[in-house]
Amino acid sequence: MSENKEAKWYILHTYAGYENIVKANLEQMVENNNLQEQILDIKIPTEQTIEEKNGKKKAVENKTMPCYVFVKLVYSSQLWYMLTYTCRGVTGFVGSGTKPTALTEDEVLQLGVEKREIVVNYAVGDTVRITDGPLTSFTGAVEALDPEKNKVRVAVSMFGRETPVELELDQVEVISQ
Repeated sequence: MSENKEAKWYILHTYAGYENIVKANLEQMVENNNLQEQILDIKIPTEQTIEEKNGKKKAVENKTMPCYVFVKLVYSSQLWYMLTYTCRGVTGFVGSGTKPTALTEDEVLQLGVEKREIVVNYAVGDTVRITDGPLTSFTGAVEALDPEKNKVRVAVSMFGRETPVELELDQVEVISQ
């Protein structure tokens, strides 16, 4: 889908259990009405968990925010009307009064709607310097990396002992050898 700088993320409130129906209806609406330039993306917030049933483990996709569908769109009163009155299962936009509230960049990242690509140029065992937060300018060795969760664990020497500290991937930089 094309990128539009005016497009922002909004949240649609749906009836319980209608999230997938609403997403399918929205995708059909975009296709039928040629709205690809106005509605850029539709997401249902989910996470994958492992459930055990009858001794067998199975990966299950669970909704993290039931009754909500995230939509990236270029807002207009015509789109508001189409989405709130003609899309089955939608009860309205999240926001105050009749105008929906767009998510801020921070909210988009915190809710995991969009992932920010972070280039990691260090590995386990590398010595890094902390560049942000209360431990800025401390150095330590990378113990573990978790790109999925945007986390790195660094062993920092504090008060004469090694202390593991969990940070975000972009809060550290490798020290040139």
